[in-house]
Amino acid sequence: MYQIEGASAVVRGRTALVAGRLPRVSRNVVLLGLVSLFTDISSEMVATVLPLYIVYSLGLSPLAYGVIDGAYQGGVAFVRLLGGFFADRLRRYKEIAAIGYGLSAATRLLFLSVGSSVGALSALVLVDRAGKGIRTAPRDALISLSSERASLATAFGVHRALDTAGALLGPLVAFGLLLIVPLAFDTIFVVSFCFALVGLAILLLFVENQRAPQSEADEPVNVTLRSAAGLLRLPGFRSLMLAGVGLGLVTLSDGFLYISLQRRLDFDMRYLPLLFVATALVYMLAAIPIGRLADRVGRGRIFLGGYGLLLVVYASLLLPTVGPVQLVPVLAAFGLYYAATDGVLMALASTTLPAELRASGMALLVAATGTARLVSSLLFGALWTWSSLETALMVFVCGIAASVPAAALILRRAPAGASA
Repeated sequence: MYQIEGASAVVRGRTALVAGRLPRVSRNVVLLGLVSLFTDISSEMVATVLPLYIVYSLGLSPLAYGVIDGAYQGGVAFVRLLGGFFADRLRRYKEIAAIGYGLSAATRLLFLSVGSSVGALSALVLVDRAGKGIRTAPRDALISLSSERASLATAFGVHRALDTAGALLGPLVAFGLLLIVPLAFDTIFVVSFCFALVGLAILLLFVENQRAPQSEADEPVNVTLRSAAGLLRLPGFRSLMLAGVGLGLVTLSDGFLYISLQRRLDFDMRYLPLLFVATALVYMLAAIPIGRLADRVGRGRIFLGGYGLLLVVYASLLLPTVGPVQLVPVLAAFGLYYAATDGVLMALASTTLPAELRASGMALLVAATGTARLVSSLLFGALWTWSSLETALMVFVCGIAASVPAAALILRRAPAGASA
C-alpha cells in the first residue's frame, strides 16, 4: 500500500543515513548520463538553429517550417513502443539504444546534402525523432537494471541532470558558433555530428549491457506483443498508467505555458527562449537532490508533490498581480515540477515491471502519458481560441486540482510497488 511503502522508504533512507552513506549510482548510470549529455548538446544545437536555417538560409516559408516542426514533435510515440519491445525480446538493450543514437547522429551530416526540399528535410527530422524514440526505453531500462531498488529515483535523477546539462549547453554552443561565423550552418551540423559521435562512442565502448537479475529471471517471460500488452493487467503498473494519463490530460505543453507567461507579462517575444533555459537550469540542479529525497521518503509522494507545484504554477497565471517579480518563483516551481516527476515516474515504473519486460513497459507508459499531453494541448488551444486564455487556464487549474487527489487515491489503493 501507498502508506506502508512510503513508511518503508523512510526507514530505508534513515538506515542509510545512520550508516553514514547516501545512495550511490552505478558506473553504468553515469556513463549513460554522459551519453545523453553529448547527444543532447548535438540535438539542441540543431533544434535551436533549425528555424533560422529553414527560414533564413534556405528561404522557405514559415508554413514549411511548421510542417517540419510538426514532424519533429510527433515522430516519436510509435517507434518508442517498438524500441522497447525489441530491446526486451532480444535482451539487447545497449544495442537497440545504439541503433537509435546512431540514426540521430547520421542525420546531422545529411542536413548538409538535402538542400531546400521540404519533403527531404521532414524525412530527416522524422529519422532523428525515430532515433530518439528507439533509444529512450532501452536506455531507461539499462538505468533501471543497473541500479539498486532503493536508489532508483537517485539514479534517474543523476541521468536527467546530465541530460539536461546537455540541453542547456547545446543552444549556447550553437549561438557561440553563429557569433564567430555568422550563418555557418554547415559548421554547426558538423560540430553537432561530432558531439553525437562522442556520445555514441561512450555507449558502445564503455556502457555494459544488463540482463534481468537471477531472482527476477527464475521464470523467464516469453517476450511477445501479447505479453507486452499483458503488462496492463499488472495492478501496480495499471494504476501507475491511470494516474499518469489522468495527470497528463491536464498538463500543458511547455510552449503553451511560456506563451501564457509572455501574454500575462507582455515582454518581448525574443526573450521567450530564456524561459526554457531558466526552467532547464532549475531542473538540472534539482534532479539529483529530489531523486535522493524520493528514495528516502517515498517516490509516490514526491511525484504527486511535483504536480502540486504545477498547480501553483498554473494558478499563479490567473493572479491579477502577475509581474516580473513573480516570474522567478514561477519558473523555479516549474523546474522543480520536472525534477519531481520525470525521472521519478520512471523509478516508480521500474518497481512495478518485471525485468524481462521493463523496456516495453516504460515505452508503453511514456507513449500513453505523451499522448495524453498531446490531447491536453489540443484542448487548451481550442479553449483559448474559442473563449480566452483566462478561461483555458481556469479549466486546467480546476482539472489538475481534481486530478492530483484522484491520482493519490489510485496510487494509495495500488500494490506497494506503484507508490514506492
